[in-house]
Amino acid sequence: MFLSRDLAMEIAEKYSTPCYVYDEASLERQARAALAFPNVFGLTVRYAMKAASNAAILKIFNSLGIQIDASSSHEAKRAMRAGIPPEHISLSSQQAPENLDELIALGVKYNACSLFQLENFGKCAPGESVGVRINPGLGSGGTNRTNVGGPASSFGIWHEYIDKAKDIAKKYSLKIVRIHTHIGSGSDPLVWQKVAEMSLDTVERFPDVEILDMGGGYKVGRVEGEISTDLQKIGEPVAALVKKFAERTGRKLHFEIEPGTFLLANCAVVLSKVADVCDTGPLGYKFIKTDSGMTDILRPSLYGAQHPIAILPREGCENREYGEYVVCGHCCESGDILTPAPADPEGLSPRRLVRPEIGDFCIIGGAGAYCSSMSCSNYNSYPASPEVLIRKDGSLKLIRRRQTPEQVSENEIPL
Repeated sequence: MFLSRDLAMEIAEKYSTPCYVYDEASLERQARAALAFPNVFGLTVRYAMKAASNAAILKIFNSLGIQIDASSSHEAKRAMRAGIPPEHISLSSQQAPENLDELIALGVKYNACSLFQLENFGKCAPGESVGVRINPGLGSGGTNRTNVGGPASSFGIWHEYIDKAKDIAKKYSLKIVRIHTHIGSGSDPLVWQKVAEMSLDTVERFPDVEILDMGGGYKVGRVEGEISTDLQKIGEPVAALVKKFAERTGRKLHFEIEPGTFLLANCAVVLSKVADVCDTGPLGYKFIKTDSGMTDILRPSLYGAQHPIAILPREGCENREYGEYVVCGHCCESGDILTPAPADPEGLSPRRLVRPEIGDFCIIGGAGAYCSSMSCSNYNSYPASPEVLIRKDGSLKLIRRRQTPEQVSENEIPL
């Protein structure tokens, strides 16, 4: 983890805890790795902004040449408010946006993710170009909850309904120029490559397609033993497939990917403090209670996801023994556990940690992706935590203030 004791103390003193801390150098390193994804006829990298939607992060990636993948019209508008050009935004949503005509007029690119959405686009913009998201009938993910392909997933147009999609396109004189697919987060690289091959078969059925968008889902190891995807290794076979497709058909496809976790996962931590320490006797567990939890990181409670955790003792308290501890959050909720069993949010998996004392720092790593944007905000009326960026020169930049108690309830209308 990139936080030293001195830096942790400085951040805690300036912004209090809990606090998200992002590292700009790490963000840039991951961005450059994604931009080097193997390709033959051009590449567009889109940041899946649902992973963390802060304007500062969007701007950093945009400055490096990475565009935006939005999952709702709200995200598309939020990206534009952050200064992202509309033509750099691609929208693929589970819900058809009510303001689709407005977004199209601004230049936002659109992928229809159901037959209804394609029909809706045709009514809004007959004769225009559009992308379609196809469910290839095969999926893969870190857990069943992150698998977004196959018959148990509602994402995309089922592959057996491609002819229906073509009929709708013909009805409204639509030009389908992009085939999009995404099979899951943390997907198996071999399955991902197989889906790329299947997607090229789909492309062949749409003569106007110029772009193949394979989404994201690249595995990132957050803790020891978890595997991270080598983009070069998985990208080279797909680039070879695209090249062979061009040699056979004469069609040179532009390639797109939409990483979220890959760009961000290990580029941030949650800086928290030990709020309490307790146990349930010699046959029970030892617990570390933090001033953070599912209000900042929901993934362990939701998926049984694993995050690295370290206790950073106060200065002069380093020489302590280690022990086995369950780390839990501050919510009045039995599921607010930061050390569940792997892929099992119901189980407990104690970690070997330095014996904590109240007031020590507790650093929760792997908190860049799907943490600030997917937290259980305001449960127990805890305010949303601030976000801080460590600049490449070592300086600190506050990129989101802590929510005030008044802001938690400001939209309520009393009787």
